[in-house]
Amino acid sequence: LAPGLMPRRIAQACSATGQPEPVTRGQITRCILDSLALAHRRAIEQAQELSGRHVDVIHMVGGAARNRLLCQLTADASGLPVVAGPVEAAALGNVLVQARALGLVGDVPQMRQQVADSQPLHRYEPSGDRAAWDAAARRISG
Repeated sequence: LAPGLMPRRIAQACSATGQPEPVTRGQITRCILDSLALAHRRAIEQAQELSGRHVDVIHMVGGAARNRLLCQLTADASGLPVVAGPVEAAALGNVLVQARALGLVGDVPQMRQQVADSQPLHRYEPSGDRAAWDAAARRISG
């Protein structure tokens, strides 16, 4: 979306879908995080449909993995556990690919274990009102 006037545009989108309009910075932030969690849910559902495979857990990497509330909301919205980390996934992947090319690292399972041993991972279990998340997902899917 085009930048600018985001609080006003969020309020308009909420109004258009019959939801309360966020007013405070906290309400706007929570609206954004809830929307991201629902987008994650939608992406997982689409990936399952397209692949014909079931997803058991969501792995969040990169900067979003630092946001505990987003991780928990994603678990709640999707009904799936979320494993968060590593935060610097792209940089770690780059280092490991280069190390493997130089023969310094073995196979993929060994590389995964090295990352797991060196990076804290956090697990978030789904909780909260599942019916409310289902209703919100229906509301945004049209």
